[in-house]
Amino acid sequence: MPDTGRRDFIKLGIAAAAAALLPRRLLAAPPDAAPSGPLVVVAGGDRTRLVPAAVDALGGIGRFVSPGDKVCIKPNISFAANAECGATTSAEVAAQLVRLCLDAGAAKVILADHTIAEARLCVERSGIEAAVLDPRKVSLVTLESERQFAEVAVPDGRELTSVLVAKVALQSDKLINLPTAKSHSAAGISLGLKNLMGLVWDRGHFHQRNLHRAIAELATVIRPALTVVDATRALVTGGPGGPGRTVTLDKVVAGTDPVAVDACAVGLTQWYGRAFTGRNVKYLVAASELGLGEIDTSRMTIRQVEA
Repeated sequence: MPDTGRRDFIKLGIAAAAAALLPRRLLAAPPDAAPSGPLVVVAGGDRTRLVPAAVDALGGIGRFVSPGDKVCIKPNISFAANAECGATTSAEVAAQLVRLCLDAGAAKVILADHTIAEARLCVERSGIEAAVLDPRKVSLVTLESERQFAEVAVPDGRELTSVLVAKVALQSDKLINLPTAKSHSAAGISLGLKNLMGLVWDRGHFHQRNLHRAIAELATVIRPALTVVDATRALVTGGPGGPGRTVTLDKVVAGTDPVAVDACAVGLTQWYGRAFTGRNVKYLVAASELGLGEIDTSRMTIRQVEA
């Protein structure tokens, strides 16, 4: 059993079938619960300093990563798309987050995703290998085999009773979600909660059910310690794979409440030519109803910082 003091952002919650293989825990801390609501940071300005600026405003990387931790970072590199179109997480943003984790003393940092297109092409065109700053401590894992996944129960799930989740995430001390901000033909908008589908084996099962509720139910068992939305550019039409219309925002949005972070990020730009709030995104509504976080920006503390 791992030292729970050292894994303060991860709680119990693994299916009985996987108990012998995996630590019995969820992958997260609960959302901030300050009287003024969850803190969400929006960092803008110098693109090369966005992630450090946002994380510093949340209390510093030491709040999320401890010396010796094994950290799993979940970027979105699902499509073999031009990195600048916004379909994939910026390699520059990913590298900033990796550097912070290494500076905090992480023993291992693993960037992991279950790509939709051919994995080699996704890696190549995303440029994500630039985030492997120290090959001794940083690795990139593409999830291509069912053997890389383990079954996790979804207690009280309506659309999901269990789900196969990447072992690399389950066995890490800390999970950090690093989505890109983009439109999505099935989900409307893809942000943090939608990005967690890249840690499951059978995405098709989600699309055969009520997709929005299934995304929310997945978020009950995979709960990152930190979510950082890469909004340096947003693919506002034509998502998830593009091509489409891309707008440059040069921002990141970060926080510990995954619903609040997504709901705040939705308001940074227009999607499909119109303004959205969190309540226009069905999986955020479902997640809010499940008590996973705050969907109303008026009930959040949103801090704007300059990088």
